[in-house]
Amino acid sequence: MDNKPYRNLNEYYREIFGRKTAKISLDGGFTCPNRDGRCGTRGCLFCSAGGSGDFAENASLSIREQVERGKAQTAEKWKDPAYIAYFQAFTNTYAPVKELRRKYEEALTCDGVEGISIATRSDCLPEDVLDYLEELNQKTKLWVELGLQTADEASAQRIRRGYPLSVFEKAVMDLAERQIPVIVHVILGLPGENRETLLRTIDCVNRLPVQGIKLQLLHVLADSDLAEIYQKGDYTPLTKEEYISLVGDCIAHLRKDIVIHRLTGDGDKNTLLAPLWSLRKRDVLNSIHKYLKENRIQQGMSCKFD
Repeated sequence: MDNKPYRNLNEYYREIFGRKTAKISLDGGFTCPNRDGRCGTRGCLFCSAGGSGDFAENASLSIREQVERGKAQTAEKWKDPAYIAYFQAFTNTYAPVKELRRKYEEALTCDGVEGISIATRSDCLPEDVLDYLEELNQKTKLWVELGLQTADEASAQRIRRGYPLSVFEKAVMDLAERQIPVIVHVILGLPGENRETLLRTIDCVNRLPVQGIKLQLLHVLADSDLAEIYQKGDYTPLTKEEYISLVGDCIAHLRKDIVIHRLTGDGDKNTLLAPLWSLRKRDVLNSIHKYLKENRIQQGMSCKFD
């Protein structure tokens, strides 16, 4: 990392593809076991009606059409980037292998697509899906993104994640055995959590063969169950200053080799109730970098793991 405070995603992609890389968010038309009745019907506590795919392309379009629309949106910003097809909305391994194969490989036939990132749940990786992902990993650059959110069992129950920590740990190990890189999603500001709870989650990630992490601020969205709790006054979102401080703590405690894919996230401005300061994403990122510099924070400086 030299003098840089953390392992940067853009530089990581340049190491792999040799140029600027853009992720195109896709909706493969999948659902989620936390919505179809297998383990719930209302999604996680914080989920909007659109699930995790609020910024994905339109599911009524073919995968190829979605990719082409995504490429058109980046054409004015970057010349000839590498593209990653990001299957983002809902649970993208929650279907028969035949359907997964058709959709993933349609994305790979699109010009410029040089990799696939698949967002899914740890309880949706049966053996036949893992075997297919291993096959896919031989054809292209592949990442699997797992929504841990928290390593605290009580907190996981509050947010209705739907499975215990042991299921997440097994999923990471199953993917590692197949040499498939894992990106873990962690949410900052969950109800009932504090700095110590969050750092225990970071320690959990550090202990496992994980290659990437996304740090996400908890958003209160109007069409989520969290919105009702917030409106009753039973949940207080993080302030900007609290969030920045927690991000600094996460980076300091995070293993040095783990690539940081996200320092904050986007909330849909049409449904975001709080915290509204998060809408100024550039300001938030600038403030984080300023905080890291002023406090001389380096990734891994407080990490207990090699």
